Amino acid sequence: MGGAFYLSILVAAGIALVIAARSDWRLGIQVLGSAILVAALLRLILATRDAGMLAVRNRFLDVFLLTGAGVALIVLASNIPDMPS
Repeated sequence: MGGAFYLSILVAAGIALVIAARSDWRLGIQVLGSAILVAALLRLILATRDAGMLAVRNRFLDVFLLTGAGVALIVLASNIPDMPS
């Protein structure tokens, strides 16, 4: 069961990277950050045996690190100024 959640997050991250590479990099990075936040939420609500590869460390540390990475990506993608052409 946990493998399906992990694969769905992995697919979402892959889609985000394709978006970032082919069109709007900001949107791609924000989608990636959102996928990481969903992974944090899943790690928080799923039991360790059901979390699959989302469970790397103890629950608190996994959720803390995933949330921090997801929020950082979204905030940085939103706040980096555009380069003048």
